[in-house]
Amino acid sequence: MEILRHIVVFVHITGFALLFGGWAVEAFSRRFRINTVMNWGLVIAAVAGLALAAPWGISYDLNYAKIGTKLVVLLAIGALMGIGGARARKGDGTVAPGLFWTIGILTLLNAGLAVIWR
Repeated sequence: MEILRHIVVFVHITGFALLFGGWAVEAFSRRFRINTVMNWGLVIAAVAGLALAAPWGISYDLNYAKIGTKLVVLLAIGALMGIGGARARKGDGTVAPGLFWTIGILTLLNAGLAVIWR
């Protein structure tokens, strides 16, 4: 069971890498768009994160405050990506810079919460 949990952690990290990597590509090219890689990364990280929030295959108590905080940040990222994507489809295809940078900052915040908060 522990190996399965580690595989789910790996998938969760891969989702984060896709989300942040897709964001970083757009940021460094100064295009400020929501791309497909970011959307898939969000979905993968969310599904794997919810699977990790279930108390299966562990001998310790989960930190539900941390899980709840990370979920709220994830929902905020998803909402901003949805809002930015919808506005981009109606306009010239780009997202407002403030909205775009907030997505990246919140993504890093979520990773920081995962690593630092024990």
